[in-house]
Amino acid sequence: EHHSLQKRPLRSGRQVEGPALHTLLTDLAKVHNSRERAGKLFEWLIHPVPLQSFFRDIWEKKPALIRRHNPEYYKGLFSTAEFDRILRDDDVQFGVNLDVTSYRNGKRETHNPPGRALPFTVWDFYKNGCSLRLLNPQAFSITVWNVLSILQEHFGSMAGANVYLTPAGTQGFAPHYDDIEAFIIQLEGRKHWRVYNPRSEDEVLPVASSPNFSQSEIGEPSLEVVLEAGDLLYFPRGFIHQGDCLPDAHSLHITISSYQKNSWGDLLQKLVPAALEMAMEEDIEFRQGLPLDYLTYMGVQNSDKEDSRKAQFTEHLLSLMKKLAKYAPVDAAVDQKAKEFLHDCLPPVLTPEEQASSVYSAPTRIEDGKARDVTAHIKPETKIRLLRDGIARLCSEGDAVFLCHTVDNSRVYHKEELKSFEVLPEHTDAMEFLIHSYPDFVSVGSLPCDSFKEKASLAELLFERGLIHTCEPLLFS
Repeated sequence: EHHSLQKRPLRSGRQVEGPALHTLLTDLAKVHNSRERAGKLFEWLIHPVPLQSFFRDIWEKKPALIRRHNPEYYKGLFSTAEFDRILRDDDVQFGVNLDVTSYRNGKRETHNPPGRALPFTVWDFYKNGCSLRLLNPQAFSITVWNVLSILQEHFGSMAGANVYLTPAGTQGFAPHYDDIEAFIIQLEGRKHWRVYNPRSEDEVLPVASSPNFSQSEIGEPSLEVVLEAGDLLYFPRGFIHQGDCLPDAHSLHITISSYQKNSWGDLLQKLVPAALEMAMEEDIEFRQGLPLDYLTYMGVQNSDKEDSRKAQFTEHLLSLMKKLAKYAPVDAAVDQKAKEFLHDCLPPVLTPEEQASSVYSAPTRIEDGKARDVTAHIKPETKIRLLRDGIARLCSEGDAVFLCHTVDNSRVYHKEELKSFEVLPEHTDAMEFLIHSYPDFVSVGSLPCDSFKEKASLAELLFERGLIHTCEPLLFS
């Protein structure tokens, strides 16, 4: 039984050590390649399970419990003190950023009053046995923002998070399953979890989250554990779960999630309509009319009627569906998906090096009513590269080429439209060259444009937009 491994701690009673998060993030900031940085951060998240075996044996397949016997392992990611500070200092709104919930006697309730969530009200709810869910901690905590903005590059899919604070002896949510891959990180206290296998084939890797279930609908758990601070519990979408607090300890955990609507089927939803449009434009067979009398022998009301025309009709449809494949604009559909991902992304948290060598540290200012240092001196030997690996992408729309990017995204999901700007025809090759050169710096002089003027104007534009940084800080005048 594949859960037996999960029930036994990976190292019986031995403490699993890891670097402090603050130290790790400082070290990761020095990793030259942002994709490598993302892989290393994810390795820390699931340590000591090796990356390769996680994706081979566990991911999308089964739950995994990682016991660390080390309450300090995730220290610095988030805390109740931070929760309290956010309520005091930030504009946290009930129902937008924070939910107050309870689950008693099989009944799940939400208790959100209108308006701003201030400590006086929030901690009173908590004292009365309500759970608190902070819906977008990345908008308030720089550390959570940083962690998610790095991890999203590893998944190639948005990484989100919720924080849950539960008083001792209570439960905040009814059993349900989600449409995301969930990493439950226990930060403080303890929580008792029950996880249940998908109830049927149809609920394996589901497309949408489930409604709330009653206890009688879900059967017996396949995994039952008490998570301690420093432990991690992972389960795929479709696994029903519920967590409740033991009488003697509160619980604070953060759930990091990814892979929402990121399946082959989701890509096909973009691909098939586009293929059909092209097929109808280019192939007369798709434009020919349906048989005059097809309604008399097809459809549910005719399903029991014997008619040779049925097989003919169905066969013709299937042959058209086969033909559809050759009109499939795969790259364009992938780009649609990529644009959605870029729109979902968090903006990058800049490392000190990225900050110092990009527009964000340009000395431009106003002094005595005069603007100073407004010209960046870009020379043929100036070396540049994109700020991050996945920060920008070339996409075509009709005959025009656009560069879509994440640098101006908001820390709040979809608060802004997807950011993009048109790339001039004389710059497209150079843009592609720059994207593919990452993580290496390339000299502006080596960009494949016709004249240095063109090379410099592209470099200036990308510098001004905050999409590139230079190997050595630029001179300004």
